[in-house]
Amino acid sequence: MPFITLTSDIGQKDYLTGAVKGLLQQLVPGGILTDISHNLTPFNYPQSAYVCRNAIKNFPDFSFHIVLVNLFENQHEHLLLAFHNRQYILCADNGLLTMIIEEKPEVVIGLPMDKRVAKNALQVAAVFGKAIRAVAGGQGIHTIGNPDIEILEKNPLRPLSGENWMEGQIIFIDHFENVVINITRKDFEECRKGRRFTIAFKRDEVIDRISDTYADVPEGEKLALFNSAGYLEIAINKGNAAGLLGLQGYSEKQSPHIQNRLFYQTIRIFFE
Repeated sequence: MPFITLTSDIGQKDYLTGAVKGLLQQLVPGGILTDISHNLTPFNYPQSAYVCRNAIKNFPDFSFHIVLVNLFENQHEHLLLAFHNRQYILCADNGLLTMIIEEKPEVVIGLPMDKRVAKNALQVAAVFGKAIRAVAGGQGIHTIGNPDIEILEKNPLRPLSGENWMEGQIIFIDHFENVVINITRKDFEECRKGRRFTIAFKRDEVIDRISDTYADVPEGEKLALFNSAGYLEIAINKGNAAGLLGLQGYSEKQSPHIQNRLFYQTIRIFFE
């Protein structure tokens, strides 16, 4: 019985998420279906990559991860099935794959779509479900699609750095409105080199130490820590960091001529 995860930007206000799950359960009987998230922001690739990357790595080897995000941003006649780090990832050929895994996949094949059928999320789910059923049943991955195809690649959003500073972007705001920056503990320590530091952001707010837990500061005070995924997070103990500190990542408040472009506030760290 394969593990199957489902991530999307569909939301849960209508029938579609439930319909996708029902279809997958028909196509892969006995598959263990797990939701990651259905509330990803459309067109926000860094956010989707962050959520998928840090969920996928916690699943058993040879799990299948369906990512229904920005499915029809580009016109294409195939979908992707990749195998990387002992995990299968199924997604559209829109560049998100390389952002999730942060490198080129070990193996990737194209899954043809039926040109006679209107393209929609259920058709995509059907293609993915049939591919999972074939691989879980013992069929070789190279036999169910077109091997060695050229795929669209997008680079993951990386922090910038200099001798005495580094700069990261806000890539995610969680349910508690804690703010996640695209700086990992490894990134931070490599630039820090044991030096003192100051984290600076909007409204001249600064933080000069890394906490272990939210309770390390009094209630209502701001703090910085590395979250369970290893990324820098700015929070307020029992408070709303994004709202109270005026921090945001993707903004929907855009001029009509620049719709679908992403804007990220930056967080700078200065080393002494």
